[in-house]
Amino acid sequence: MRQSNIWNIPNILALIRLALAPVMFALLVDRDNAIFQGIHYSWLDYFAAFLFVLASATDFFDGYIARTFDQITTLGEILDPLADKMLTLAGFLGIMVLGRANEWAIFLILTRELFITGMRVSAVSQGFDISASWMGKVKTVAQMIAIGFLLMEWPFGELLLWVAVVLTLYSGYEYVRDYLRKAK
Repeated sequence: MRQSNIWNIPNILALIRLALAPVMFALLVDRDNAIFQGIHYSWLDYFAAFLFVLASATDFFDGYIARTFDQITTLGEILDPLADKMLTLAGFLGIMVLGRANEWAIFLILTRELFITGMRVSAVSQGFDISASWMGKVKTVAQMIAIGFLLMEWPFGELLLWVAVVLTLYSGYEYVRDYLRKAK
């Protein structure tokens, strides 16, 4: 059952995630801005990583609270995936600009995300429900872990990125397969 109160905790958490994404992006790509003057780049990395982890945690909690306490709203169903995409987009583009990620990996992930988002919009307009699958959730977690490792320049970050690419493409395949089955 959909709730009519849009100002619930899950929606507020999604809005926080939406707000944190551009701040994190600025910390990664706008390092020569006067407001960051005198702050070592490593501290900008740490703060960006902190914001990313904080925003990623809101992703878990908004979904958990919405399902557990029946606080699912139409606005939340729009805000949650938008906030996820903004956060991962900010992370992936930021680490790419910093030269910490393979451009082809980022291209493949972002292309899949845009394609599947467009397909889901099309599915909704046709009355199909193409909700996030289990593999879609695994893909999101893999992407977030890869971004975190690459932000902090930890070992295996590039390997985790390619694992995320494989999971991202596979979950995209699942969405297309499910869409085609429903469209018959």
